[in-house]
Amino acid sequence: MKQQQFTQEFRDEAVRQCLAGRRHTDVARDLGVGLSTLERWLSKARDRMSIAPGEETMAEELSRLRRENAILREEREILKKATAFFASETRR
Repeated sequence: MKQQQFTQEFRDEAVRQCLAGRRHTDVARDLGVGLSTLERWLSKARDRMSIAPGEETMAEELSRLRRENAILREEREILKKATAFFASETRR
């Protein structure tokens, strides 16, 4: 059986879809490539994009920002309750 040849543009698009958050199995199935082939392309792309120490990927940054947002929402709720408590105390 002859091995399929894919253009670099095709490979880059497949990697882009995976990095955008699509499941690897869905991308592989939709594009008609093997999952192991797609994983190999992803690995090579990650090596090419090697990140400098201290920098974070977009997925890591998004995750960090979501955690930070949840903490800030909790803190805001606590401050609202404290404000209401102290306002009711001063009315007495």
